[in-house]
Amino acid sequence: MSTILAIESSCDDTGAAVIKDGKILSNVVATQDVHVKYGGVVPELASRAHQQNIVPVVDQALKQANISKSDLSAVAFTRGPGLLGALLVGTSFAKALALGLDIPLIDVNHMQAHILAHFIDEPRPRFPFLCLTVSGGHTQIVKVTAPLEMEVLGETLDDAVGEAFDKSAKLLGLPYPGGPLIDKYAKEGNPLAFEFPEVASQGLNFSFSGIKTAFLNFLRKEQHKDASFIENNLPDICASLQHRLIEILMSKLRRASRETGINEIAIAGGVSANSGLRNRLQELSEKNGWTVHVPAFQYCTDNAAMIAMAAHFKFEAGEFCGQDVSPDPRMKL
Repeated sequence: MSTILAIESSCDDTGAAVIKDGKILSNVVATQDVHVKYGGVVPELASRAHQQNIVPVVDQALKQANISKSDLSAVAFTRGPGLLGALLVGTSFAKALALGLDIPLIDVNHMQAHILAHFIDEPRPRFPFLCLTVSGGHTQIVKVTAPLEMEVLGETLDDAVGEAFDKSAKLLGLPYPGGPLIDKYAKEGNPLAFEFPEVASQGLNFSFSGIKTAFLNFLRKEQHKDASFIENNLPDICASLQHRLIEILMSKLRRASRETGINEIAIAGGVSANSGLRNRLQELSEKNGWTVHVPAFQYCTDNAAMIAMAAHFKFEAGEFCGQDVSPDPRMKL
């Protein structure tokens, strides 16, 4: 029996959630609009916004769950990976609250939490399963044999796929965050209108820096011939780019499934909200006999409910941390 308050502050969303005996009672997120005019997350502004948001977000999460601080069994927080300044806010708050209430402290790996978001609702994946974790900062294929037993089979050697989406969107003149807008316009375009290269990478690892460079050169070449090229072809450009990025992801995932013999497949992370990726995964599930798991949209992007679920498993395993814990911006899975 446990009631845990979880805090998420790895990037630009401040989140708090309450989980009781494995069931999410509340999940509150405060987004930061300040970054839009800069075309990306500004770390210093993110940490300042977390300081402003964390108290009201935690208060709202407790009220929605109808839980008082004295009911809590533990406090959990995102230790990493993420932006150091942002992580510091959540870590410091969690440590102070746990110390004041004299209850245990649980540090959570943000990427592990993305994967464990699949256990918030039914149907839940069966072990072992493969999880393609795709976000603005990470792209990984992870073999999951138990809630707290995970092995990275492949990961990006340079940029994450979410960064490729967002930076390509910026080249198209789309506002931040641009990834969802590429997905929006792609629905209206022809995915085979333009061809972009598939950059080679060893084994199950990924590489996306090459396609970003190729996309930049493509736009420069076409705009030199037609200054209105982007404006006149935006849906086709978005559909073609998204098609290539998704195929890069799917080719590695198919290979991982073949090599491991695992047909239980999951996706997680912010980019898993992409409709093109979801549709392609469903197509491949029918073709390859996969059982596919996709979290609810609210659990794909950064949120505290996934931190809470990871904390629930760590609480059951008796895995706590001390007050000497510090954030780890480059925390490995």
